[in-house]
Amino acid sequence: MNSKKHHTLCPDHGLLRANASSKVLVVGIMLLVSIITLAHFTTATPAGPTITYVSNSTYTAPVANRSQDAKGTITVVTMSANQQDYKWKAYVGNVSGGLALDDANSKSIYAWQLATITGEVYATRASGTVNWVNVSCVSQAVIDSEQSALGILSTASDSINTTFNATIHKSFLVGTKNITNSTCRSTATYINSAAQSLTENAFFQEVLLKDDITSSLIYSTLINNDHTSYDGTSTYDFQMIIAENESSSTPTPYYFYVELG
Repeated sequence: MNSKKHHTLCPDHGLLRANASSKVLVVGIMLLVSIITLAHFTTATPAGPTITYVSNSTYTAPVANRSQDAKGTITVVTMSANQQDYKWKAYVGNVSGGLALDDANSKSIYAWQLATITGEVYATRASGTVNWVNVSCVSQAVIDSEQSALGILSTASDSINTTFNATIHKSFLVGTKNITNSTCRSTATYINSAAQSLTENAFFQEVLLKDDITSSLIYSTLINNDHTSYDGTSTYDFQMIIAENESSSTPTPYYFYVELG
């Protein structure tokens, strides 16, 4: 029996290959709905999913407003603008699948369907195999290295460091490794376009982990089955934001894993 099936999918080699000049892979109002259909699992270790891409959208800035004031006047104004953040992109969607006992040829001797989907979705820039038995909370050194690789200033208001500035989250398992509640850097994405209170009961919690062997940063988001999403009308199983290099002409590829639990 093959007890380690870590197949990865690089979006840069699939349908995720986007027109870099359009910079559509951004967070904010961006929606990249990924309906994930899982292949069979032989263990509880995170595995690479089959991804079906549904849509991709981004914010369109309004046209400039004009002011026509009389000669010889001093005009006092206040201005408000919502500018798209190209240091981030987001993924939201649903997860389906089950558990199975498979051989090396993905032939099942028995399978179990799950009535309610729970678990986590993971994303990392690391193209190699993740050492899931050696995963732990991210360190500041790994965050600093990731920001440097993506050209993000640590002191920026939208850096990884300041975005994941809490340590409040539920406990969860990564394979057989327990991540103790409120020990890792974390945040929670929005519900109905509004920030949530950061408690251990928040929905769509996102936690930063690392591979202790390779020092690779791993984004992990906890699955909330069919919950109201960031737009207030759709329901999704997961939402996550991941950092991007806004200065690069090519979108950064990420590798995705799913664990049902």
